[in-house]
Amino acid sequence: MKANVKKAVENEEVNLFSQIWYKYFPYWPLFLILLALSIAGAWAYLRYKTKPHYIAKASILIKDEKKGQGDEKMIESLNQLATKKIIENETEVIKSRELMVQVVKRLHLYASVFQDGKTMPVSLYTNSPLKIQAQYPDSIATSGKVYFTLDTSKRVINFNNNSYALFEWVQTPWGKLKFIPTGKQPASNNPMYFAVSHPDNIASTYIWSLGVSPVSKLSSVINLEFVDDDPTRAEDILNELISAYNDASLNDKNTLAANTLVWVDERLNNVKQYLDSIEKRIQHYKSSQGAIDIGSQGTLYLETVSDLNQKLGDVNVQVEVLDKVEKYVLSKEKSGGIVPSTVGVTDPLLTQLLNKLYEKETEYEKLIKTTGEKNYLAVTLKDEIDKLRPSILENIRSQKTSLYSSRDNLNVLGNRYSSLLSSIPKKERDLVEISRQQSIMSNVYNFLLTKREETALALSASITDIRVIQAAKSFGPFTPARKTYAMAIVIALLVGIGSISGLELMRRTILFRHEIENYTSIPIIGEIAFEKSSGPLVIGEGKRTLVAEQFRSLRTSLPYIGINTVKKRLLVTSTIPGEGKSFIVANLGLSLAMTGKKVVVLECDLSNPSLGTKLEVSAEAGLADYLAGTAGKEDVIKPTAANENLFIIPAGKLPDNPSELIVSSKFPELLDYLSVFYDYMILDSPPVGFMSDAYVLSGYCDATLYVVRHRHTPKMSIKRIDENNKINELKNMAIVFNGVKSRGFGKYGYGYGYGYDYVYNGKGKKKKTYA
Repeated sequence: MKANVKKAVENEEVNLFSQIWYKYFPYWPLFLILLALSIAGAWAYLRYKTKPHYIAKASILIKDEKKGQGDEKMIESLNQLATKKIIENETEVIKSRELMVQVVKRLHLYASVFQDGKTMPVSLYTNSPLKIQAQYPDSIATSGKVYFTLDTSKRVINFNNNSYALFEWVQTPWGKLKFIPTGKQPASNNPMYFAVSHPDNIASTYIWSLGVSPVSKLSSVINLEFVDDDPTRAEDILNELISAYNDASLNDKNTLAANTLVWVDERLNNVKQYLDSIEKRIQHYKSSQGAIDIGSQGTLYLETVSDLNQKLGDVNVQVEVLDKVEKYVLSKEKSGGIVPSTVGVTDPLLTQLLNKLYEKETEYEKLIKTTGEKNYLAVTLKDEIDKLRPSILENIRSQKTSLYSSRDNLNVLGNRYSSLLSSIPKKERDLVEISRQQSIMSNVYNFLLTKREETALALSASITDIRVIQAAKSFGPFTPARKTYAMAIVIALLVGIGSISGLELMRRTILFRHEIENYTSIPIIGEIAFEKSSGPLVIGEGKRTLVAEQFRSLRTSLPYIGINTVKKRLLVTSTIPGEGKSFIVANLGLSLAMTGKKVVVLECDLSNPSLGTKLEVSAEAGLADYLAGTAGKEDVIKPTAANENLFIIPAGKLPDNPSELIVSSKFPELLDYLSVFYDYMILDSPPVGFMSDAYVLSGYCDATLYVVRHRHTPKMSIKRIDENNKINELKNMAIVFNGVKSRGFGKYGYGYGYGYDYVYNGKGKKKKTYA
């Protein structure tokens, strides 16, 4: 049965948009006022509290190992220690706070000069009469506004009741500063002040104004944008940012070469000292032993051993380099130290792997400073580093195994030639041994000199990986008007919605249909709008008003709760007095009578009767008199003037024991009698919140209409309907939402979700419906 009822009222349900529209549109004047105030406030803010902004744009090309092409092959061959770039990583580097801090220090942006304006301070970046430098920018403190005056004739600056010399480092409350006059003058004579702040604070602010993005996924061109209220400063910051990034890139690139040069220079110094000592030994030996010439046999031995020792020296150098590389790779502190040189290692694969490892570690260190270790790019780089290490270690071990074998073979050959020493005279043999050592170290020295020149050439051939396509150029001015006005509109709407929703949530009575649907599973069979009328009867012949049509709709829906000419008894009740149940009974009864059916309404609310008054029927004898035995059935049935088919049994004289009369055996006898002569019987029951009569009367009826009144029925009473119905069942119950008032300033609609707007006007002309 409930499924049928829900199907009957399905057309009254509206979508979410309609619900929102009907809930808030009636208050459109409030929204209009809020929008006007918000837009006016936004205009005032933009006019008096916001400076015009300028946007500086620049673009650079970065050599990307995945996208861009490298330099010419000749330069690339010279610069063997060059690293490769990945656009995604370099974008994060450019946006890093560390790089912006360098820009702030280079441009001295930690100390800015301002001048009081009419409504807001004016930055004097381009025409400041004063330039301020900090001796130790990293240790300066924030100053706030410091008003000053310049006295160039006395070469002093005055602030905080003190005078400080110009062009000199002076101790101030915020650190050691130097004040340098520029000779420029601002446009007005308003007071000027400077403000000093830590470079980290300024950099953090500027990063929010910086935009860095690649042109496309397949391009290695990066666009840079910076928004500022001074166009010159915006351009300077972008240009200096590109310069700082370029310097950092070159510094990273040259680190490998610089570390290699340090190692080679140390080795050269050690070998040179040892070689000098050997030459002194030869000179001393010859002077002490007399002139000695090495014979042909000794010369042959010396040449052969010298060649073997040169090869053995190369092998030992490579083993030593591989040991250092292996120690670096295995070290727990995998980054931040000096990268070992690969000078002497002939395997290009190892050099390539080690360079790639250094590149990844450098990128990883820079990235985690700005994004943290949990960033996706940082995690990816860490995985790549972890995968590179086993490959490098495997390559090192393979090479060392080969070098150990070569060294053993060279030692065997060296030992074989050493046995020939016994055939050479002792003095000549001693000289050959010393000369052999001299030859070994000379070869090592020449080898290191060659590698040093190669490394120095690679260092000097280092070129930047970026090319400036477009230097910074500013555009504007513009103000963030669109965003500001949009925010003002959003705030106005939120305030309006919040105010309306808050006020309605604070009410303890039912306002909306959806509240009833949320609180109970009992279906809503109809809605009756509130209408000011001259009398209680709102339906009649020729009446085509909204309320009249709603009663006709309610009449049509009665079969869905089982009411017809066979099951003809209908109970009407409510929770508390004043919800309009008697109004519903009178008009629903009249609506049924207008169809030609005979209808009788019973005023069963013996404690607070009002139905007879609404139908203008005398209460000389009524239901209470019949139940008390002082009147007969025919005596209490009264015709009404509203319609010839509508009859009423009024309450009669008010008894002292109304509940006891209702349970009298005469009451069902009366109902059986009425069933013979009338098509419909409608019982006006007392409210269930005060008396139990409704539950008693429900046993004699076929269905129940439960009246809920807009802005009158407590929400808690609706929540208890289902619970109470489990104990005292009201048969085939459905809800009528009564007295639905217009909402808002213009009285538009009847709340939201009510299913109707104005359906008919007073002339009977149909307007529109939202079924």
